[in-house]
Amino acid sequence: MAALTHDTPVVTSRRSQIGLAWAVLAAASFGLSGALASGLLDAGWSPAALVLCRIGIGAVTLAFPAVVALRGRWHLLRVNAGFLLAFGLVAVAGCQFAYFNAIERLPVAVAILIEYAAPVAVVGWLWARHRQAPSRLTVLGAAVAIAGLLLVLDVFSVGSVDAIGVLWALGGMVGCAFFFVVSAGDDNGLPPIVLAAGGLVVGTVVLGLAGALGLVAMSADTRDAAYQGTEVAWWLPVLGLGVVTAAVSYVSGIFASRALGARLASFVALLEVLFSVVFAWLLLGQLPVAVQLLGGGLLLGGVIVVRAGEPE
Repeated sequence: MAALTHDTPVVTSRRSQIGLAWAVLAAASFGLSGALASGLLDAGWSPAALVLCRIGIGAVTLAFPAVVALRGRWHLLRVNAGFLLAFGLVAVAGCQFAYFNAIERLPVAVAILIEYAAPVAVVGWLWARHRQAPSRLTVLGAAVAIAGLLLVLDVFSVGSVDAIGVLWALGGMVGCAFFFVVSAGDDNGLPPIVLAAGGLVVGTVVLGLAGALGLVAMSADTRDAAYQGTEVAWWLPVLGLGVVTAAVSYVSGIFASRALGARLASFVALLEVLFSVVFAWLLLGQLPVAVQLLGGGLLLGGVIVVRAGEPE
């Protein structure tokens, strides 16, 4: 697959700045999903139903912009049909399906921690496959960021874990790493919006089939969702999940990967965990404890060190 041949170098400081802006936007929009979903889960929605609505609305949102971005070059869809299918199966539907199965057997913090080891997998892939060894600063920053992630998720308070659940979580990590590696390549000619839209369409179809076959539980409810004691109509957070945490997130994530390269983009994406804590505080009133604040500082510092270790 052509898109897996190499990482994308950051060639100018301007490109780096734009890429970092896209990466932070992706982290923030992805990070909003947990808080928005919480109110709907409490109202009776199943996780799979929420994700199906999320990626389905995201696909619809990006449909027209994707058509405009193609500019009549419909052959790009035909030539890259297999690529789009793989992206949707692995990076969208596969990643979500694996995560659902993981959290049925593991504490959520453990499942997230394993999935967010994806940057380490990206570094390993680039090193093993393309001999792109990370710099010492990148390795140091990775260690600091992972230490911060451990504290933010407070995994030290978790007891024993289920081995099968760990395997499912590792599957989610592979899907996440696949997203960054594949998104970083632009030699397929697909604009980022087209790649995001195509992946979301495939993911919607696959996850919908999984629900129809009973592989994942699908249930929804039209009761209002509550956030900090304020009730809102169910469709508002559902719309937010689709437009913001799917359409905006995937497009900005692909732009970030192409500008920064898979390695740096994947580490900046760890900031999603910090944004999740912030949005949980703002929408759910869940105040972070001191150890999480310390972990957040370490996580941010680690990302900065990784950035310093990447080439200009």
